[in-house]
Amino acid sequence: MNKFFTALTMVAATALMSFTTPGKKAETFKVDATKSTVEWNAKKVTGEHSGAIKLATGSLTYDGKTIKGGTFTIDMNSISCSDITDANYNGKLIGHLKNDDFFSTEKFPTAKFDITEVKSTGADSYEISGNLTIKGITKPQTFPATVKKAGNNLVATANLTIDRTAFDIRYGSASFFNVGDKAIANDFTLKISLVASK
Repeated sequence: MNKFFTALTMVAATALMSFTTPGKKAETFKVDATKSTVEWNAKKVTGEHSGAIKLATGSLTYDGKTIKGGTFTIDMNSISCSDITDANYNGKLIGHLKNDDFFSTEKFPTAKFDITEVKSTGADSYEISGNLTIKGITKPQTFPATVKKAGNNLVATANLTIDRTAFDIRYGSASFFNVGDKAIANDFTLKISLVASK
C-alpha cells in the first residue's frame, strides 16, 4: 500500500511540474545589417523609382516557437536609388529625397519601427503590428511577415505599403496639390529581408 501511495505521489508531482514549469525564455536575436536589405519603390504618373536604404540597428525576440517582439532603426541618410544610371540626375533625386520636401534627413537622420503585437497566422507566418516613426511622427502599421529559424539565425521577410502623407510628406501629392501629370503616389513600398542571430 505504501508503495502504491508513493508511486501515486510521484505521478502527481510530475504532472504538477508539467503544468507549472515556465516556458522557454525569449532570446534576443540581433539584426546583421550587412546581411539584411530594405528595398524601396515609389511610383508617379510618369514612371517610378526604386532603391535601397540601410538598417542601423535592430533586434527580434524569439522564444523558440514564435516571435515575441522587436525594434529596428533605419539610417535615413543611407537612401540610394538603383534605377537612375546618370550620376548627376541620381544625385539630384537623392538630394531631393533627403531635403525637407521628403524625409528631412538632417533633422531626422533615423526612422524607427517598434513591434507592439505579434499574431501567428500559420507555420512561420505572422501578422505584425507596431509603431513606425518617420520625421518624428509615429503611426501604427500592420503587415504580414514570414520568420523562419535557420540554425542560430532568424530570417524574416515582409512587404510594407506606407502612406507617406501620414508622416507629413506631401510633396507632389494629388491629395493636397493640383499637380497634374507630375503627381507622385501617396503610397510607397518597402521590401524587407532581415537576418538576425544570437
